Amino acid sequence: MKVDHYNTIIQRQLSRRKMLQGAASVGALAAMGGLAPKYAAAGGHASLRAEILQIPGVGAGSPTDADWQKVGGLCLGPTKERVAEGEFEGVELTFMGLNNQNLHNFLFRGFLKPWEAYTGAKINWVDLAQADYNPRLQQAIATGTVDFDIIEMGAPFEGDTAGKGLLDEMPAWVEEQIEADDLVSYLQAPVGTWDGKKYRVTIDGDCHTFCYRTDYFGDGAIGGASVPKTWQEVNAASKALIGKEDPLTGLPAHGYLDPLKGWGGFGFYFLENRAAAYAKHPSDPAWLFDPDTMKPRVNNPAWVQAIQDVLDLIEAGAYPADQINADPGTTGFQQFLAGTGSMLMWWGDIGSNARTSDTSVVGDVVGFGINPGSDRVYNSQTGAWEDTYNEAPNMAYLGWGVYVTKNVQGDDKKRKAAWSAAAHLGGKDLSLWMSAYPSGFQPYRNSHFQYDEWEAAGYDRAYIEDYLGSNADSYNHKNAAIEPRIPGIFQYYSVAEDELAKGYAGQYGSAQEIGDAIAEAWEKITDQIGRDNQVALYKASLGL
Repeated sequence: MKVDHYNTIIQRQLSRRKMLQGAASVGALAAMGGLAPKYAAAGGHASLRAEILQIPGVGAGSPTDADWQKVGGLCLGPTKERVAEGEFEGVELTFMGLNNQNLHNFLFRGFLKPWEAYTGAKINWVDLAQADYNPRLQQAIATGTVDFDIIEMGAPFEGDTAGKGLLDEMPAWVEEQIEADDLVSYLQAPVGTWDGKKYRVTIDGDCHTFCYRTDYFGDGAIGGASVPKTWQEVNAASKALIGKEDPLTGLPAHGYLDPLKGWGGFGFYFLENRAAAYAKHPSDPAWLFDPDTMKPRVNNPAWVQAIQDVLDLIEAGAYPADQINADPGTTGFQQFLAGTGSMLMWWGDIGSNARTSDTSVVGDVVGFGINPGSDRVYNSQTGAWEDTYNEAPNMAYLGWGVYVTKNVQGDDKKRKAAWSAAAHLGGKDLSLWMSAYPSGFQPYRNSHFQYDEWEAAGYDRAYIEDYLGSNADSYNHKNAAIEPRIPGIFQYYSVAEDELAKGYAGQYGSAQEIGDAIAEAWEKITDQIGRDNQVALYKASLGL
């Protein structure tokens, strides 16, 4: 890392770094009521964790299937304590998950090949693109039937699946094997539960963090002396970069990368990033709907401002060419990591891929922070803007988990096999490897925040403190925008994407009209599902 890049990061993160130093970082966060001071790398864990983090080694190129199989085999210890060799001979399981960027299911295959060889079970795979995932799952939910035994799924779908009796309850031995008490606090119950029953093996901890190019910002840099801290500054910087040259690639410089194409509902999170700073008032846990009526807030002045931000940048010509066809996968992997654009909100994939993927060219010039704030916030309870600085990190999707469906019920051998496979993927040591290397997942356990382990794997200290610090600061933020676990949430998100796409293409006359169209569609969904039930579940998800 160049000295000026390092100094930029250090200046921005100094106050945090005084608290987050080495192993003491976890204890400091615990003092704030956040991460617990628990050290997984004690005793027998330490040598195994160090060994797997050297496969293949940070800076040694992208991991391969052989690497995934090797890591999966080394992490079989907890399975062997509970399953006899060949115990699941003759069992076939169907696993439905994602194939994004050749991650997710591709890694699961490698991790589970040693598990299959040891247990005798066979897994058949259903691979879905991100844009196809929600429609495929909604089909199963609508019919009340599932044709898969294990599913990779996010917590927002728990109301649609567990709430309709489509999942199998987690056995106590699974919770013990995965050491569930190591999860960061915001991923503890009620996340992963429904009506007091546990269903989820957590394999991810989702929040969106701010990624920026350190070579764009600093004294004399083309983006200005300071990294933008608010969306107002992000927008201004994006416009100011029009016509300039990227210092790394020599291609046209660009500012913030908004995805303008939908992604099966998942693209709505990226408008949420902007809206959260405007709409999530510190005194009000709600920001998507009114909790007493389920009246949408997506067309209030805060959300309309977020939509207007994007329209302004489109009109200014601030985005790369053909951005109207760029979904979040494009902005993260084909643009930002490949050297296009200077600012991005994304899940943790950017932090791990930047240093460990063959496709990244920006590993030495990336810094991280929480979701930009706003110099004003809208108070939905008073109906007025307040001229006060506001931050609201977006806890987008509450992380992926592995769930077992009702299909296994009535067959004890198959049920144990399905839960054993899920527990292997959610294992404590395996999870560290997935957080440190390209996987589709980001840090989600208290034990992931031990900087020494990451440094020994090949990450430099300043980089990993910056990356992990942005995750920790988001997880523990007192005004975090929390994902509601209510039935139909992705129906809301998907229809919102449809209306946004029309708006970005110029089919509506104003940001207000776009927000109104989304709100109207959301009201119809609420009425179809049942307003009274949605009110009750939404309030419960907010802790009201």
